[in-house]
Amino acid sequence: MTLAKLSNNWIPSVPSFFDRFFDGELIDWNRNNYSSTATTLPAVNVKENKNDFLIEVAAPGLTKDDFKVNYENGRLTISSEKNNEKEETDDNITRREFSYQSFQRSFTVSENVIEIDKIAANYENGILHLRLPKREEIKPKPAKQIEIK
Repeated sequence: MTLAKLSNNWIPSVPSFFDRFFDGELIDWNRNNYSSTATTLPAVNVKENKNDFLIEVAAPGLTKDDFKVNYENGRLTISSEKNNEKEETDDNITRREFSYQSFQRSFTVSENVIEIDKIAANYENGILHLRLPKREEIKPKPAKQIEIK
């Protein structure tokens, strides 16, 4: 047996579903990796090895021409825009479909850490790969044996 608490006016309390509906937060978009504009953001991996920083952006269905990679004032920006328009006409019926996809991801990267002129990017199998080479003075140095005299 389940007990339900009744309000003072003998009407059962309404679930918070309606409260959340009017707040505009019916679905928690952040939990599903959506931006505030209800568009998906691609997953990004950032790796570091002794010589480079590596960034991988998962963006299947795009081509290398769909991307823009820009470095300016300590900020590396990866963005993409793709427009699609399709029109079909059949027996006095016209069907037009539009689709627009875009995203932008930015990373703060100091010029003191990487070689700006040697940043490289390639797109393969749905993943955009960026290689940001470290400056020589940042790379780990091998241990040096000190001679005792």
